[in-house]
Amino acid sequence: MCVNLWDDLVVQSYKHNAKLHRIWAHATVVDYDADSVVLANYRTKVIEANGRFWYTREPSVTWFFKQHWFNIIGIIRPTGIFYYCNIASPYLIDDEALKYIDYDLDIKVSPDYSYTVLDRKEYNRHKIKMEYSEHLKHILEKELALLKQWVENQKGPFAPGVVETLYARYNEEVYKNGSKR
Repeated sequence: MCVNLWDDLVVQSYKHNAKLHRIWAHATVVDYDADSVVLANYRTKVIEANGRFWYTREPSVTWFFKQHWFNIIGIIRPTGIFYYCNIASPYLIDDEALKYIDYDLDIKVSPDYSYTVLDRKEYNRHKIKMEYSEHLKHILEKELALLKQWVENQKGPFAPGVVETLYARYNEEVYKNGSKR
């Protein structure tokens, strides 16, 4: 499927065992290139694998990559930009949704760029239970180290002002065309 600016996409997250993990009902393409798709949303319905659902509370801008094993969510709060980063497979898009596999490890980043790696225990359980290959484990650890470097160097999505600029572009488009949300 070809991606265009302002397309609305469904986002589906899976686990390594191919089980559906979570669905975001819609997000809008605000930027894309040969290696990434950037989506923005606000008050989006999120459906968990067990059928329960909730709505996002804060505006966000999310980067998905074709070459990197992570995605990055910039969350806009009154106290600054926070980031939630998932170690995850590169994305693919089909006629149904943008899809990726979530590999449990996450990094939570504060506005001062301090960060914490989360869910190491869950990752350790799943790598055994779902039989992650040695090659996959190596890729995931290497990409986790790369993601830490991006945070520390304020690279890409972590550069000051990037999240705000892309979210402002999204807001302008929503306002111009009347909110569908």
